[in-house]
Amino acid sequence: MPPEAASEDDRLAAARLDLDRLWERGARFLGTRYAIMGGAMTWVSERHLVSAISNAGGFGVIACGAMDPAQLEAEIAGTQALTERPFGVNLITMHPQLDDLVRVCLAARVGHVVLAGGIPPGSAVRAVKDGGARLVCFAPALVLARRLVRSGADALVIEGSEAGGHIGPVSLTVLAQEILPHMREVPVFVAGGLGRGEAILSYLEMGAAGAQLGTRFAAAAESIAHPRFKQAFIRAAARDALPSVQLDERFPVIPVRGLVNAGSKRFLQHQAATRDRFESGELTREAAQLAIEHFWAGALRRAVIEGDVENGSVMAGQSVGMVTAEQPTATIIAELIAQASAALAARGGHHAGP
Repeated sequence: MPPEAASEDDRLAAARLDLDRLWERGARFLGTRYAIMGGAMTWVSERHLVSAISNAGGFGVIACGAMDPAQLEAEIAGTQALTERPFGVNLITMHPQLDDLVRVCLAARVGHVVLAGGIPPGSAVRAVKDGGARLVCFAPALVLARRLVRSGADALVIEGSEAGGHIGPVSLTVLAQEILPHMREVPVFVAGGLGRGEAILSYLEMGAAGAQLGTRFAAAAESIAHPRFKQAFIRAAARDALPSVQLDERFPVIPVRGLVNAGSKRFLQHQAATRDRFESGELTREAAQLAIEHFWAGALRRAVIEGDVENGSVMAGQSVGMVTAEQPTATIIAELIAQASAALAARGGHHAGP
């Protein structure tokens, strides 16, 4: 082997050790080889993709979504049949059976419970903690991050508006600057718009413990998403993933980032027609609000499972432009690690951690 080749191999090996040190805290918290979490995507993050992420050294997360306790119990059991490695469950705080879902997770010995979609109620927090599981919460601002830690969160995820699905108003770049330098009590994982290892590395160096990615995994070979759904991701550019538009401030629309299609264009028309019916006295304000909210009912399943990518909701983050092929999950994770390691090696020096 030529000396320069050996030297390059040595640099890459040293860089991988540096990368391991950078995300050691996150990997230790998750119980994984790599501090890479799978984003919880409803209808997508089920047993096949979740187990594939965990088996590849990452941390898969089941998206409970609207599942009832029996459905979640079956999904956890199905995942446990496919992997012996750690994985978590994401529960929506507004779910009417939240306490029952927490009990299902604890009974199945799920080690990490992620509470998303709002400030978690104290009863759920206490149940997770008393049951011996680790609690992960989403923090949209520093003041809330501190409040969540005081309430019992063992780790935080800060997710920027670049992410797919339901989003907040602030980019990950800003959230990271606001939160990472000041939050050392618990591991903090970054999410939103991440598609390459170099980007993950930059946040690790700012103090992040690891990263969460959803969009890169949505079109993975192990994802059960319909082939047309995956092809929509592969064809899309970052600018195609836009937040839903609110037409009238009197009728709030929860911002959801997804690929623009016939359905999203029709949603604007639906809002306009509903507003007109309200102004004419045909609908009350409450009825008009419900009509707008119900427009997307079942739309995510239509896109993911049935493959109706024109009329369904194709939730995707801005990193969708970096999805260029259907790849095995292990290949995606290996690429991320190789990119981060190569960036470290190119500097010609070691990084001991933040």
